[in-house]
Amino acid sequence: MAARLYLDHAATTPMLPQAVAAVMEGMQRWANPSSPHGDGRAARAALEDARRRIAAAYGWPYELLLTSGASESLAIAMGRCVADRRLITAVEHDAVLRLGEGAAVLPVTTGGVLGLDALAAALAGGGRTLVCVQWANSETGVRQPIATIAAVVHGAGGVLLVDAAQMPAHADSDVLRHADLVAVSAHKRGGPPGVGALLVRDLGILLPTGGQEKGYRPGTENLPGALGYAAALDTPEDLAAMALLRSRLEATIVDIGGEVVAAESPRSPLIGAYRMPGVSSAAQLIRFDLAGVAVSAGSACSSGSMRPSHVLTAMGWAEPALREVVRVSFGRSTTEAEVDRFAELWRTTFVDARARAA
Repeated sequence: MAARLYLDHAATTPMLPQAVAAVMEGMQRWANPSSPHGDGRAARAALEDARRRIAAAYGWPYELLLTSGASESLAIAMGRCVADRRLITAVEHDAVLRLGEGAAVLPVTTGGVLGLDALAAALAGGGRTLVCVQWANSETGVRQPIATIAAVVHGAGGVLLVDAAQMPAHADSDVLRHADLVAVSAHKRGGPPGVGALLVRDLGILLPTGGQEKGYRPGTENLPGALGYAAALDTPEDLAAMALLRSRLEATIVDIGGEVVAAESPRSPLIGAYRMPGVSSAAQLIRFDLAGVAVSAGSACSSGSMRPSHVLTAMGWAEPALREVVRVSFGRSTTEAEVDRFAELWRTTFVDARARAA
């Protein structure tokens, strides 16, 4: 029996051996980094070194607050940013949709990209506005034009928050140059779960609440997690190789008669969404799982419910097509042979379904 094939890296990535070793090292440093004694100071030194390495990996020269993950980073940014109102796009992650209850929702094009005219019109209302956009959509991989969005936001005196949970380190210099706040996550990059960071250009835009992390996050710091995160980011990702793997898969899917979601839009090389006409996402997932292949029907936080994708709905997709899409996401360990194996499984699943329908 063939080994299981994991193509759901956008949900979480396997921990790298370097990250596992770093976490184990951190567990040997049991002292509280906030303690004043020698043991605590040693733990503090290790924590600050991890912080420096994480910031350096992203190319971020400003402030970095360690958190429990991208969701908490987003909660701090959206909950404590000094702003009069908040804007989010219709295709944001479920975490942002929950945090942005009551916020104005901006439409996207059929390609999944934020409509800049709508953004400019929403910002014209006056007051300081926090605008939250994803670097790349977690379901479709569609990337937003960060530099262009930032110019509109900053031109209106607003603040730009980028949900970059899916962004590899050094993947987009526009984020580093133009974002005011950036939420990132360790477990999407081969690090441990339960740790992330909020990159902050100027702490003056956030209201502190007291406690650790310069008063922005109470609680004992997660030293093992921070060390694991830093170690994972020290291990490079070959984005060009992943882009070739995605193109290899998409060529087969299109040739068979499938559809690539947002094929003409700028997309992350790590994520692709594909429609198998006439075959539901649920049926595909069952078939693939039984064959030993792990993919998903969308973001991990929402795919379990199998409800219609709010992302595809916002892009103008309708029933039944929006229920015939699965997400495939690539990682450091993905190989050509694995992509070819999945492409062949996709082919046989589609051919079998058409034969039964005939």
